[in-house]
Amino acid sequence: MLFSIYSNGQLKNSKQADFILSFGSCNNQHLPNNLWKEVSKNQPNVWLWGGDIIYSDTKDMKYLSKNYQKQKNNKDYKLFAKNTEILGTWDDHDYGVNDGGVEYSKKNESQQLFLDFFDVPKNDKRRSQQGVYYSKEYKVKNTIIKVIILDTRYFRTPLTRSNSKRKRYTPSNVQTNNMLGESQWKWLKNELTTSKASYTVIMSSIQFLSNLHGFETWGNMPNEVKKLEDLLVKTNTKNAIILSGDRHISEISSKKIKGLNYPLIDFTSSGLTHSYTSYSGELNPYRIVDVVFKKSFGILKFNLKTNEVTMEIRGRKNILYKSYIQKYNE
Repeated sequence: MLFSIYSNGQLKNSKQADFILSFGSCNNQHLPNNLWKEVSKNQPNVWLWGGDIIYSDTKDMKYLSKNYQKQKNNKDYKLFAKNTEILGTWDDHDYGVNDGGVEYSKKNESQQLFLDFFDVPKNDKRRSQQGVYYSKEYKVKNTIIKVIILDTRYFRTPLTRSNSKRKRYTPSNVQTNNMLGESQWKWLKNELTTSKASYTVIMSSIQFLSNLHGFETWGNMPNEVKKLEDLLVKTNTKNAIILSGDRHISEISSKKIKGLNYPLIDFTSSGLTHSYTSYSGELNPYRIVDVVFKKSFGILKFNLKTNEVTMEIRGRKNILYKSYIQKYNE
C-alpha cells in the first residue's frame, strides 16, 4: 500500500524535510506525558509506537481494555492522534506480561484489544493473523519509504536466565530459539524481497544491536540476529534503519554488516513518561551517540535530495539532546 503525503498540492514539512517520522515507547497511562505537544512541534508525518503503550501486566482482559481506553482518552494524546497518523507494535507491558513471549495464555485476546486501540477494522487481516506485525509504504517525491512493524512477543521462545546477579538474561545459541516465529519470518522475507523501497524502517520494540546489558535484546538469541542480518543482505534491502524502545534510555548504535553498503543503525527511543534516571553506564560496542536517560522521543528527518537521514533525540520543550546524520546511497 502506498501513501503520498501532500496538502494543497504541497508536500507537508517540505521546508524541514521530505518526510518526518517520530517514535517513542514506555508510556505509563497513570503518569503525566508532557511530550505530545513537543512531538507535534516537529510536524511528523507519522508516529510509531515502539511498545509499552500502556502498563497493564494482567490476564484480566477487562482491566487491559480499561487501561487502553484511559490512554486513548488522554486529552493531549487524543489531539495528537487527530492530527498525526499512528502505527506501532507492542512490547511486554501492553502485551500483558513482563518480559513475556509465546507462553502468555491471553495473547490472542490481548491482540484484539491492541488492534482496537488502533481502530483497526474488523475485516483487516491483522484481526485473523497471529501477531501484530504489519507494513506500510509511503511514496514521497517518487521515493518509497517502507515501514515494517515487527512483533517480538507473540512467537518469542523463552529467554535463558543468567547466573550473574548483575544480568537478567544471557545469550543462548540453542538453534530452536525464535524471535519472530515461522509465519512472521516468512512474511518478513516476502516483504523485503518484493520491496521497491529506497528506505526501510523496521520497528523492533526491543534493541537489536546493543547486546551486553543483560536485559531483553535480540542479542540473547545470536542465531536470530544473524538470521535478520543475512536476510537484509540476501534481499538487498536498501538503507534499513531499526527502531527500538523498551530500555527507558535513548541511544543510537551502528554496525557494519558484510554485504550491506551502508551501516545498520539501531535507534532506541524509550521513556515517554519515565526513564532510567539512575543510569550510570553500560557496555554497548555499537554505540555512536551517547545515552540520554531523560524522558524523550525520537525523530527521523529524511532529506531525499541529499540522501541523508537526521536522527534526533528530543525531550521537554522540544530540546534537542542528541543528533546524528547518516548519509545513504541512492
